[in-house]
Amino acid sequence: MGSKFKVAGWISLGALAGALATMQFTATARSSLSPLPLEELQQLAAVFGMIKSDYVEPVDEKKLINDAISGMVSGLDPHSQFFDKKSFKEFREGTTGRFVGVGIEIGMEDGLVKIVSPIEGSPAFRAGLKSGDLISKIDDTFVKGLGLDQAVKKMRGEPNTKVALTIFRKSENRSFPITITREEIKVQSVRAKMIEPGYAWVRVSQFQDSTVDDFARKLEDLYKQDPNLKGLVLDLRNDPGGLLEGAVAVSAAFLPKDVEVVSTNGQIAESKASFKANPDFYSRRGSDPLRRLPAALKNVPMIVLVNEGSASASEIVAGALQDQHRATIMGAQTFGKGSVQTVRQLTPETALKITTARYFTPSGRSIQAKGIVPDVLVDETPDGNVFAALRTREADLEKHLVNGPETKDEAREKQREEERKKLEDEFAKTKEAPKPLPEFGSAEDFPLVQALNQLKGKPVLVSKTAVERKAEVKAE
Repeated sequence: MGSKFKVAGWISLGALAGALATMQFTATARSSLSPLPLEELQQLAAVFGMIKSDYVEPVDEKKLINDAISGMVSGLDPHSQFFDKKSFKEFREGTTGRFVGVGIEIGMEDGLVKIVSPIEGSPAFRAGLKSGDLISKIDDTFVKGLGLDQAVKKMRGEPNTKVALTIFRKSENRSFPITITREEIKVQSVRAKMIEPGYAWVRVSQFQDSTVDDFARKLEDLYKQDPNLKGLVLDLRNDPGGLLEGAVAVSAAFLPKDVEVVSTNGQIAESKASFKANPDFYSRRGSDPLRRLPAALKNVPMIVLVNEGSASASEIVAGALQDQHRATIMGAQTFGKGSVQTVRQLTPETALKITTARYFTPSGRSIQAKGIVPDVLVDETPDGNVFAALRTREADLEKHLVNGPETKDEAREKQREEERKKLEDEFAKTKEAPKPLPEFGSAEDFPLVQALNQLKGKPVLVSKTAVERKAEVKAE
């Protein structure tokens, strides 16, 4: 393990549970750069005392203190967070890619939970659940009216406990009940396949503990199927981020050794770092999973697909491959999360995630609140972007870190309102939600088809409406 990781311990980044995080299991002394604000601390103690004595009903002291910490941290920026016992457990599940559940990748369709894919080897896989199956009931709760997060929580639980699901299988036009015993599930963050002879597709859905090993294995398998690859599509759409070492390793698989992948800069010494395409910056326990990959991978023609949901670690990969002139970036402008968070453990079950730096692409670009602008802008469908104008990006978040002068984008706000009204009007007429986009990697995946056209030198249907989005601020 390289010197950077000896200092940092465990580094990760992402727009969601990952963020760029440094797990430090030792207590951190308070900086002595400035004295404590005694008057304000006295006010805090006074408010605490008044709530304890005067509030309409008794309040738990520990909850009061935890709420005070949460409020203090959440006032900094959208990504700093105090982890209590529950949220810290969920954070660790997000970065390790392990959780207890039934083992399905899911989405929503017609108000029901749709099984996108059962995870191979999982209880759901062994029970015979199939892609496209709809879950209408979880135990005694009907799924209609539940959000996706609520449905996920109901299906997760303790190991060896049971959950009853009611399944509607459209292909057979029937519903049936099934009871599944929960197990610890290992999320598969990498999918890959040969799209057609000579052309491969590799999708990374999140950068987790096992991503680098899975990534290397999937690429090995592709080369066994076709040793003479003519082109490769790396799909990072809707990838919210994850472990930094995963982003560095995936970039290093395609870049010359020792070129820079990403750098970080902030106030503390540990935040000033440069990460290179070298095993020292991503390997664990002295093992380099990429060493088995063929040398031809460094030169195979390559497209990277991104969209508004590509954030943090996936933006690092796209930015590195773009700046090093290794790949053509296609799709939509990315989320724009260019800040670094450090997670410091406070107790065995609580922690603080705090923003400590910004990260920069090899050319020195900060993509905070801006994102990676593709070389070729491509819409989601042949008819344009269905949901793009409604998606939230870093620049839309309250209290986001600014990246130089920012102005409100009046044209985009107008477009968002027009798109929102259009979807609402269509729903009012048909009582049906917009048709979901085709599954990534399918034959109907329009951006993927355009990526293949680019690799083959065929005409590409570029976006007629998408333009670069500037960082923006909301009027106060």
